[in-house]
Amino acid sequence: MAENDADRAKYDFKKAMQEITSYRGRGTELISVYVPENKQISEVMAYLRNEQSQASNIKSKTTMNHVQSAIDSIAARLKTYKAPPANGVVIFCGEVPRAGDQTKMVQYVINPPEAITAFMYRCDSTFFTDPLDAMLLDKRSYGLITIDRSEATLGILSGSRIQVLKHFDSLVPSKHHQGGQSSVRFERLIEIAAHEFFKKVADNATEVFLNRPELIGILVGGPGATKDFFVKEEYLHHELRKKVISPLVDTGYTDESGLRELVDNAKGIIVDVRLTEEKEYMQRFFREIRKADGGLSCYGEAMVRNALDMGAVDMLLLSEALDKRRVTVQCPSGHTHDLTVPDADERIQCPECKANAQVIKDEDLIDDFFMKADEYNTKVEIISPDSEEGDMLMRAFGGIAAILRYKVSRCLSWTISLFRSAGPWRARSVRPASTSPSCPWTSAASRGRTPPWRFSPSPRCRSRTPWSTPPP
Repeated sequence: MAENDADRAKYDFKKAMQEITSYRGRGTELISVYVPENKQISEVMAYLRNEQSQASNIKSKTTMNHVQSAIDSIAARLKTYKAPPANGVVIFCGEVPRAGDQTKMVQYVINPPEAITAFMYRCDSTFFTDPLDAMLLDKRSYGLITIDRSEATLGILSGSRIQVLKHFDSLVPSKHHQGGQSSVRFERLIEIAAHEFFKKVADNATEVFLNRPELIGILVGGPGATKDFFVKEEYLHHELRKKVISPLVDTGYTDESGLRELVDNAKGIIVDVRLTEEKEYMQRFFREIRKADGGLSCYGEAMVRNALDMGAVDMLLLSEALDKRRVTVQCPSGHTHDLTVPDADERIQCPECKANAQVIKDEDLIDDFFMKADEYNTKVEIISPDSEEGDMLMRAFGGIAAILRYKVSRCLSWTISLFRSAGPWRARSVRPASTSPSCPWTSAASRGRTPPWRFSPSPRCRSRTPWSTPPP
């Protein structure tokens, strides 16, 4: 799914940035290189050769060797490029401490989601990530309206960039000195002029905002009560009124600087919009799990993986705080297993013979779920732990839950887990446990086809099958 690909790229970028910013060098030996799209690779290589010669003047031999090794590693990586990618490339490389006096070389190659504008080389005790930090912000667009009776400005917020679309001066008189019978007439004329000004702003807002499908919401700000009157009296198009984000924001200005002030004052509101979406997904999951039979819900890594293999998962809910690895290990006896571990660098034992196993494949757990979800057109949502519901997903459900397309028997899910762990199996044609009309294998079984999850043990492993153990 294209949406899953975008979410996965965003997650991988954010995960890499968290790891990069956590590293601290023992000296100024962590190198950051930013290469924009219009920079020639040959020019960057010449710059690195010059920096390597300069590094020979470093007094500490350890630091000198680390810096020169990092430059060599960056140069070797740049040789694989004929030209920088579309948005440029960022390379972080250096020696970071491990246990005791040991160090290890780390290298990250980042293809940024936005264009790198200038070449930069930085050698410091930490990686320089300031240009990339702004790219972690939500890249969805928000409409901006600042308005009072004297002027109004329309703009759009895309990521961290604010673009001014239109600016209007109202020419509505603020005060008058007419008295007597003329005062009422002048008041009426002022209100008519203000009404026409509000209509003009609303018409232009419809023109610039209505045909933007990427627009998530509209932020309205300004000094005083004018903004509240403008929204309450429904000057905006009915489709735009649905996107107005509450509460409205107070600002001191209504020109271009007012747009910047509006965004600064509404940062918390923008974050809450995404949290609200995540809460809706979690509330949907909670409604299902509160049903007596569990409804269309599933949680826990084993059960969710089994449901994914059946193609039964409609939406996969994963906690952003799920910091685990999915590894494939092999022991000297040739046993191969897929395991979920906290850290792939730790010693891992073979589940069968208990011998030390070697990691032959290592992936982030969430990336592994993304790949499995793509096989069955399953939507994946990454849930932030900042909300109460997100925190509950991590603490109560292990950070992994799913909303199903159709009901899956928990006994069936337990049986699959049992079969996988007990040894070699052979399929037999029986009717599947699920009789739901939405289950794609109900009709298949009636035609004599073998459902993929029904198995019986081969004779040589029946003796060690725990048939007496009841399912959970």
